[in-house]
Amino acid sequence: MAERKHEIVRLTHPGHGRFHATPTPKGRQVDSRALDEVCAVLDDAPRRRDLLIEHLHRIQDKYGCLTAAHLTALAHEMRLALAEIYETASFYAHFDIVMEEAGAPPVVTVRVCDSIACAIAGADALHAALARTLGESARVLRAPCMGACDHAPAVAVGHNTLDSATAAAVADAVAKRATHPTLPPYRALDAYLTDGGYALLKAVRSGARTPESVMDALDQSGLRGLGGAGFPSGRKWRLVRAQPAPRMFAINADEGEPGTFKDRWFLETDPHRVLEGMLVAAEVVGAAESYIYVRDEYPAAREILLREIAALEQAGLIAPGAVHVRRGAGARADLHHHHRHHLHVGAVVRAVPDEDIHQPHTRFRSRISRARAYCWLPLGSHQGFPQS
Repeated sequence: MAERKHEIVRLTHPGHGRFHATPTPKGRQVDSRALDEVCAVLDDAPRRRDLLIEHLHRIQDKYGCLTAAHLTALAHEMRLALAEIYETASFYAHFDIVMEEAGAPPVVTVRVCDSIACAIAGADALHAALARTLGESARVLRAPCMGACDHAPAVAVGHNTLDSATAAAVADAVAKRATHPTLPPYRALDAYLTDGGYALLKAVRSGARTPESVMDALDQSGLRGLGGAGFPSGRKWRLVRAQPAPRMFAINADEGEPGTFKDRWFLETDPHRVLEGMLVAAEVVGAAESYIYVRDEYPAAREILLREIAALEQAGLIAPGAVHVRRGAGARADLHHHHRHHLHVGAVVRAVPDEDIHQPHTRFRSRISRARAYCWLPLGSHQGFPQS
């Protein structure tokens, strides 16, 4: 039998000869022009990961959409994985991601609320009429509850929400590019102080009211969380206060349940009742910083909060940077409401520093509560919380 010979095959290194290595790393490369544009938009804002949604808003507000080049540049600038940037931007309905092969969306986006109250008020017919008549001058979309159930049907032209909207009113707003919110009348800081506002906060800070006396008053009042679970507020405060410092405080004003607009009403008419309640709670539990997460569908409430928080800083009632406002970006309309309800809590988590809420074993302790729960604290104080 003939002896079999084994031929030795020499493997060539891929960087040798015709198998050249790729000249650039794998994945999307950072475009220098896009990076310059992103840096100009962000300016001197911190590049912390808890500001990711805020930074995405800044870019979209400037350019009308989020291009792939801008997302890649943002990932580079924030030192985050592009996948994390993309998964955040693609989750929210109000962010418009544009890939290289696609064109930018129309300048104006019209969102027609299709929630229960608006559907009963004729939102379906209004949506059909707008899609037919506006043509290419605007993009017409259906949207989940906008928190304007008391003035249905609601339509948002950009960030301008039209109450009791008609096709003619929407067409006029689109033609005029009236995309910014109109602020309603509200009780500002001076009027609130004249009416005795911030008396409870001052009493807590001065020691006239002890944290224990405030929590006892909450227990006796029966005040509960108004987000659905109905957990006693006093007990919740005690649990947080018992945790090691430092602590943080978060207010969730991203209500999206059909028929629910209480947060919006309080924030747009009497913002300092909510702010004082939040500041008292933060003082009692020993939280150094507070965060307010406001849904993108409430641009007027957000603008009012920013103005009045600045007024509080100027008046010396809060330290600069003690209260932060974070902006939502619209829950995905194709998600079932049950899933949106749970996922928007993750948005609140995303909007505050990571070490705050994600990991119970880290050095920060915090609590999240609905905005409407805190408007009752100053009112209860004015009507006579038990003194001790």
